[in-house]
Amino acid sequence: MAHLFHEPPPTAGLPLSMSDFLPSKTSLEEGLAVFLQQEYVQIESSGTAAIMVALAALKHLSNRRSVIIPAYTCPFVPLAILRCGLKPIICETKKNHFDFCLTSLESACDEDTLAIMPTHLGGRVADLASIMKIAQKCGAYVVEDAAQALGARWQGQLVGTLGDIGCYSLGVGKGLTIYGGGAVIARKSEVREALKTTHVEIVPFKLTWEIQRLLGLIGYYVFYRPLGLGLVFGMPLRKNLQEGKLIEAVGDDCLADFPVHHVGRWRKAIGAKALMRLPDFHEVSRKQAFNRKAQLCKIHGINVMDDAEGDTGTWPYLLVLMPTQQSRDAALAELWSAKLGVGRLFIYALCDYEYLPFSEVKAPNAQDFAARTLTITNSPWLDESDFSKIYEVLERVIG
Repeated sequence: MAHLFHEPPPTAGLPLSMSDFLPSKTSLEEGLAVFLQQEYVQIESSGTAAIMVALAALKHLSNRRSVIIPAYTCPFVPLAILRCGLKPIICETKKNHFDFCLTSLESACDEDTLAIMPTHLGGRVADLASIMKIAQKCGAYVVEDAAQALGARWQGQLVGTLGDIGCYSLGVGKGLTIYGGGAVIARKSEVREALKTTHVEIVPFKLTWEIQRLLGLIGYYVFYRPLGLGLVFGMPLRKNLQEGKLIEAVGDDCLADFPVHHVGRWRKAIGAKALMRLPDFHEVSRKQAFNRKAQLCKIHGINVMDDAEGDTGTWPYLLVLMPTQQSRDAALAELWSAKLGVGRLFIYALCDYEYLPFSEVKAPNAQDFAARTLTITNSPWLDESDFSKIYEVLERVIG
């Protein structure tokens, strides 16, 4: 019976401890401010809500209305932009990468560009130097989407702290979680004040949402372990796969009216206590990722997304680029439902989601990247025996 439900998560989240739930005056804002070496951290109800508040704040500071985002990123990002009454501009990515194609980025910038939003995806770090240079040239803000990269560093500096604004997710699977939460920071005092004002203006208090999120956090403590995940994650995943619902299987079924609300003190206190364990968790995860990345790179034709020299990412999962879509699909046919923590990140490039208004946009590099990638969990609950099974399948479908 234990084997029936035993399953690692798709990403390496930080487990909670019973002691995290005990009453405490520990402040998540203060803890994250120390962790991120910032004067002020603002907590929001999700990473998406953090992006929405950030852009709404910038809207108060400028008459510009366009926000440039990479063509391969979370579908919630353009929904947050649209909800602010701003215009998302989809920019082509580099070949075999999720980061901006710099030539395309320069072409996309104009006098209406409010912000450029680089994405640090899966703990990997975007090319900030080039992006910030382009932003400075056109007079745009840089808003770092560090939702999946809390604690990652670009050239020794914490990501999210180099642009004008940094946004992080505290959702499930992002490392530190309060089961739906986010954080936003800003370098300049003028922008920080705009963030505070905007939060007061547009973020409501909704007790029902907070109760739901608190119950979810309790459920995370109970079920976020190998025996529980097979029940609450694995069974719904395999049902969606059997029914051909790939968007639902990865959670890309995003809604424009995503929840935005105040985060309660208890949830924040729980997160603050868990935050104390995050550096050690990152170090253990990094060592495991390096070891498994080295093994995967022995398979000819596989590219494991890695850090540039001088960068230090976090490793919630390994983002693997297969040589062809056919080899990727063959691997997933065996592995996605096999209780091994293998899956996909985003099903499509942004221009291919029917519910997003980008059907006329062409982004062949991003579409190719979406078609050839798969993810392998970096959870400590994926043991060497199960990792060997993944390695054998990848080696066979390519060879």
